[in-house]
Amino acid sequence: MSALPRARELGMMSCHVCRLVTTYSPDPHACCPRCGNALHIRKRGSLARAWALLIAAAIFYLPANLYPIMRTQSLFSKDDNTILSGIIELWRAGSPDLAIIVFTASIVVPMLKFIILGYLLVSVQRASEWGARQRAKLYRFVELVGYWSMLDVFVVAILSALVHFKVLSRVEPLPGVVYFGMVVVLTMLSAMSFDPRLIWDNRKSQ
Repeated sequence: MSALPRARELGMMSCHVCRLVTTYSPDPHACCPRCGNALHIRKRGSLARAWALLIAAAIFYLPANLYPIMRTQSLFSKDDNTILSGIIELWRAGSPDLAIIVFTASIVVPMLKFIILGYLLVSVQRASEWGARQRAKLYRFVELVGYWSMLDVFVVAILSALVHFKVLSRVEPLPGVVYFGMVVVLTMLSAMSFDPRLIWDNRKSQ
């Protein structure tokens, strides 16, 4: 089956901000009639920005997991917890449900974003014609996961449940929180920078 025509071939283009479909214009200064944003067939510098943000997120991901994210202090002890040690302590304290939530939000979700976004970027750069529909679904999955990215921000709050297992305890945030927050923000920006329309540019038939 031959490939369906692209929007430009039909004289149409869409705004990547408000998604309004409008008449195609070759004018590089054309603006969206609804939101006023500059119109482009594809996001300018999409791949370079997405790669830069993804690599930066990967760099921050290492200290986010190695550095302590919080300190719990009681009358008799003081403990610094990384994300992983906090998960283990939650499990040992009899809260496997909280441990699973924290593990999913702080370990599984970021890794999925790294793998999927990296694959999409490489496939577009190599002009892959294979599985455009599947790759588009992967991108929509990343977008869906992105809606839950703020769950990562509450990891410290969830780990704060450790306080309830100690006497006269208090919690202090540590540098790992900053690195973890950077991972969340940078992966979200990387996904937003990627133009999913690039997936379809090299297809012959799907």
